[in-house]
Amino acid sequence: MLGRKDLVHTSKKAGRTRELNFFRVGVQPGKLIVVDAPGYGARGRLEWGMLFDKYLETRKELRRVYLLFNAKHALNAFDTQMLAHLSNNLISPHGIQPFTLQSIITKADCIPTDQVSEVLTKLRKAIWEAAPLCLPPIVTSAKMSPPFGIEEVRKNMIEACGL
Repeated sequence: MLGRKDLVHTSKKAGRTRELNFFRVGVQPGKLIVVDAPGYGARGRLEWGMLFDKYLETRKELRRVYLLFNAKHALNAFDTQMLAHLSNNLISPHGIQPFTLQSIITKADCIPTDQVSEVLTKLRKAIWEAAPLCLPPIVTSAKMSPPFGIEEVRKNMIEACGL
């Protein structure tokens, strides 16, 4: 996503990210800051959620929140709860929209070819039902050659930040 494979440590095990990790992106000094937050699923922790919520409430520069969903799995209860929670925070009590919400469907290459349309339709519908103000999902696959959707996400980030 950011053009460097060595920038972010990834793990096959959920729950490895335990704090907000900030990454300055672009030519020095880098005007864009990407923040990787801990997961919210079964391995999520209450204190991580409180940290994330506090960040959402206080970070005035925040432009867009991205939620990633694995195409191999339907949305679970944690996903729909997080979408609804973020959707409810999209409009402040003063009627201002502090940030936008963007969903990304990852690993689309893992869907059997004959099921792609059906799976993506179900995912889009579930995302929209949980968070009607969420922007339409961007479908991606980083493993395909060439990867697809990655450039669209990059453009989306630049547009969100007005760069």
